[in-house]
Amino acid sequence: MSNKHNPAEFTPLFKTIGLTDSKAAEAAKSAKSAAILKELIESNATVAAGVEEKQANLVVSLSSSLSKAGNVGAPERDFVVAKILDGSLKTVDQVSAAMKYAETHNIPFDETEFDKECGVGFSIEPAQIVDHVKSYLSSNSVAGWANLGATITAVKSISEVRWASPVEIKNAVESVFSETFGPKQAAQPKGKEPKKDNKPSKAKPEAMATPSRKTVFEEGFLGALHKPGGNPQIHPHLREAHLAATGGNVWTRFPPEPNGYLHIGHSKAIFVNFGYAAHNNGKCYLRYDDTNPEKEEARYFESILEMVRWLGYEPWKVTYSSDYFQELYDLAVELIKRDKAYICHCTQEEIKVDRGEKKGQPRPCIHRDRPIAENLTEFENMKNGKYKPKEAFLRMKQNLTDGNPQMWDLTAYRVLDAPHHRTGDKWKIYPTYDFTHCLVDSLENISHSLCTVEFIASRQSYDWLCDAVEVYKPRQSEYGRLNLEGTIMSKRKILALVDEKYVNGWDDPRLYTLIALRRRGVPPGAIISFVSTLGVSTAPSNIEISRFEQTLRQYLENTAPRLLMVMKPLKVTIENLPEDYVTFIEKPLHPKVPELGTTSIPFTRTIYIEADDFRLEDSPDYFRLAPGKTVGLFQAPFPITCTAHKVDPVTGQVTELICKAENEGAPKKPKAFIQWVAEHAPSGSPVRIDETRIFHRLFKSDKPPSDFRTDINPNSLEVVKTALVEVGILPLSKRLLEDARREAKARTEKATKENVQASAEDDTPHATAEQLVGNECVRFQGLRVAYFALDKDTRLAALNEPEGEKAERKQGDYLVLNRIVSLKEDSGKSS
Repeated sequence: MSNKHNPAEFTPLFKTIGLTDSKAAEAAKSAKSAAILKELIESNATVAAGVEEKQANLVVSLSSSLSKAGNVGAPERDFVVAKILDGSLKTVDQVSAAMKYAETHNIPFDETEFDKECGVGFSIEPAQIVDHVKSYLSSNSVAGWANLGATITAVKSISEVRWASPVEIKNAVESVFSETFGPKQAAQPKGKEPKKDNKPSKAKPEAMATPSRKTVFEEGFLGALHKPGGNPQIHPHLREAHLAATGGNVWTRFPPEPNGYLHIGHSKAIFVNFGYAAHNNGKCYLRYDDTNPEKEEARYFESILEMVRWLGYEPWKVTYSSDYFQELYDLAVELIKRDKAYICHCTQEEIKVDRGEKKGQPRPCIHRDRPIAENLTEFENMKNGKYKPKEAFLRMKQNLTDGNPQMWDLTAYRVLDAPHHRTGDKWKIYPTYDFTHCLVDSLENISHSLCTVEFIASRQSYDWLCDAVEVYKPRQSEYGRLNLEGTIMSKRKILALVDEKYVNGWDDPRLYTLIALRRRGVPPGAIISFVSTLGVSTAPSNIEISRFEQTLRQYLENTAPRLLMVMKPLKVTIENLPEDYVTFIEKPLHPKVPELGTTSIPFTRTIYIEADDFRLEDSPDYFRLAPGKTVGLFQAPFPITCTAHKVDPVTGQVTELICKAENEGAPKKPKAFIQWVAEHAPSGSPVRIDETRIFHRLFKSDKPPSDFRTDINPNSLEVVKTALVEVGILPLSKRLLEDARREAKARTEKATKENVQASAEDDTPHATAEQLVGNECVRFQGLRVAYFALDKDTRLAALNEPEGEKAERKQGDYLVLNRIVSLKEDSGKSS
């Protein structure tokens, strides 16, 4: 017995409420939302009698939201319908907000609260929108007209502007862009050069003039931070010395442990530390917290600097916690001399018991009251290698009566039998994070020690230690970390995925490490845009992957060139064109961004279309190709009509279409246009892609369980080996990489001049142009397909040939594309 959904049964009913034929057909496609829409119509006489087309479309949007929502009752649903009918809810966004409200509230609603949440009665002057745009530009890395789409999207997400007319927002952004970057026609020919200085908030001082709305660095958590020098000190002279060293400026640091690759959560920390310093014309260190030589590897050091620079930031200075090992040792000796540290020989189990397992009341260690002289001798013994690992520890003598476990005699030094990558075998003892972090912040005169909220309990021990040895005390402030649902960030778990071959390395594009996102083709500017629009507060940001992907689409919409592409080609022979027919079509790489340039493609008697763009059985709601039906071809000189088709006698699959060019008489106006590529060997068309890798979510659930292996999606990687792309991909790829190399060289030279550089003999990773350039710089939209980038596995000789030389495919070339993101969240293709 079949319960198959039949859209044709619903379409006539949906048309009666005021929907056009195409909208009614579209609304009938989904079985679930169509059933809900039918119920809405039958339960509301006003809707059933017919309403204005705009209101009818909003009712359709409501039915779609209801199909995805949780338990929304009929009274709450009817309230939202009434708000649509009385004109309170005027846009799809407002209806979506109303649904979110209805999911978490029951009738009777607080109408004042409802109206506020849904933008009912919202009003804003165009001049106010302009002020918000200027404020956004002053605090974000906006390169020029190429970032128009991403900026419009970001401005829309500002709470004060959220309900403004999209047209007014677009007009305001274009107006400010014209004022800031000059007329659109005056943009750089290749649209890339303005990106050379990616540091936020420095390029246009005039754009920062008294914005009416505070930026992310001036409001909320970051806006409430103290002014330099405002952090209290145990002695006034410590504050004075600090301000003399910094000139009263903001100094921050990004201090990752070099024991793994950075992930997307780190992008928020990078944005907060580098962005806050740049916004305040300050300085930001990149400091490697390299106090555990057992877990550190050279590849992590290199990758961390590369990712920071890839995201658009340049460290003022690269330092290491190990640079201060002698100073830290001296401070540890001073702490012992002040009777605020002691040598402990307890086992780790005994220490846990003494500390109350972090739950009960702690008790003093049996070694806590050792004489100072004995502690100094034993610490020297530790340093000289007398003890093996876990045989001796230096512990701070803190406050066991305090309710904070971070004050229960934390370990300051431990013995490690491992050579250090910078100091070799010089040290047998290494400081812990709790001892190192605050003191190196102090030694580097950090004005704002910004970290995530899991370190909030550590602030007390941070302050205690600085005061205990009477050094300058930075202020630690904690913000909420960034988490993406549907993925994992744990280094241990990612390592397990890599080691157990669930993924192909740390840069597998299904992961959310930064190197994986880069390889997939995600633009760094899109990540910064994503993080900046989330804001910074003390609450954690648990964000759906779909929201991140939508930011990618919005960013790429006006920055990625567009190429004709088919994934599963179906041959088409245009029977009324001569065998040798060829015409070359000059087409723009983006219809709305002329700065991206044009490309020339052939149109011939033999072309290929997407197999899904043809059906043997036609229907009224289908507008693409079918027997006897006419369809337009994007940019082609005329439409085509299908007159016959060939079928594989074994599989029954259609293998070829015979079509007629509508190039005589009055031209037919097609209802739809489809993509295509032409067969033309002399020009190298089409370009066959050896592998197109489509990445799906690695985990089946939004919150992978602790036993994450059971949640792995076995179909997370799809490889298509039939894709064809227009021949313009070859010169475009060559040009984009040439542009990227020029930009990287200029930016690296600038960074080298402006920031403190290590000596050539030092093993510190150095800024290089090569760090910023890779195959992923080649990004494009396959028209009506998805956004793609070249994978690092691509071998294409033309990419390394001299500038000016024609880009052609050569023997041995191997092209691999990665899908960055689909064009739509459901990745479906509408008729």
